[in-house]
Amino acid sequence: MPRGDKSAYTDTQKRKAEHIMEGYRDKGVPKEEAEKRAWATVNKEDGGGRKSGSGRAHHPGKS
Repeated sequence: MPRGDKSAYTDTQKRKAEHIMEGYRDKGVPKEEAEKRAWATVNKEDGGGRKSGSGRAHHPGKS
């Protein structure tokens, strides 16, 4: 999968990124920068694209 390919993301994640991008565009952020920020936000919140397998639960605060 080449860099920038969004096929690994769920439809929900794609909609979320679109909505975030629109918010940045409303604030006057250029389109490319808004898109980068939107996908960075989705990655931070959801941990990237689709994930599979058992034991992938995220337990914050445990070390």
